[in-house]
Amino acid sequence: MTKSLPSALQAALEAGTIVPRDFLWLTARNSTTGAPVTWGAWSDRGSVTAQVLNPFTGETVARDFEGAGSLVEVGRFSMVAGLAVQAIDINLSLLSDAAMSLLFGNDLRRAPVELYRGFLDPATNRLVAPAHPRFVGFVDEGPLEVPSIDEDGQGTGGGIKLTVASQTQDLMRSSSATRSDADQRRRNPDDGFFRHAATVGSWTIWWGQAKE
Repeated sequence: MTKSLPSALQAALEAGTIVPRDFLWLTARNSTTGAPVTWGAWSDRGSVTAQVLNPFTGETVARDFEGAGSLVEVGRFSMVAGLAVQAIDINLSLLSDAAMSLLFGNDLRRAPVELYRGFLDPATNRLVAPAHPRFVGFVDEGPLEVPSIDEDGQGTGGGIKLTVASQTQDLMRSSSATRSDADQRRRNPDDGFFRHAATVGSWTIWWGQAKE
């Protein structure tokens, strides 16, 4: 399947006059209220409001990203098709106050993570087109590593490491639903389809003869 690109981006790619930049978007939950807490970072300096393509709706949305530069490192991953589950590591430096506030003041369990790739016009330092999604998943494990006192808290040698899994992993999970009356009533209190599920296996059905 081919992927169509905006004409402006296609022209810039063919001319070789663009500079790639990566954008990270992470949505945690407030540990007290459960309200979503978002944080964005991009691989350059300064804070920017950038347009990205929402991976779920395809709409263009504007989001704020903190200039992280080398303070955020994303492990290598492949653009693949199919049901293969991908896991990548994201390293956050202790020098990023916003990242540390997000990590230690909120709940990151299964927090949604989105990675985007955008291209800047070097003449204007603006995106040629909205950044497109490259990876969508959630925090599978983390924080995994906190640097010791003799580490610098930057890059892969220190800092905080999160392991992020692609959404494909959800397709591999078995359902927790059971064929029971209690489980069915949780979905619909008036649905008694499984009301005899626990005992029907022991029933004796008399067909065409007198019951003994």
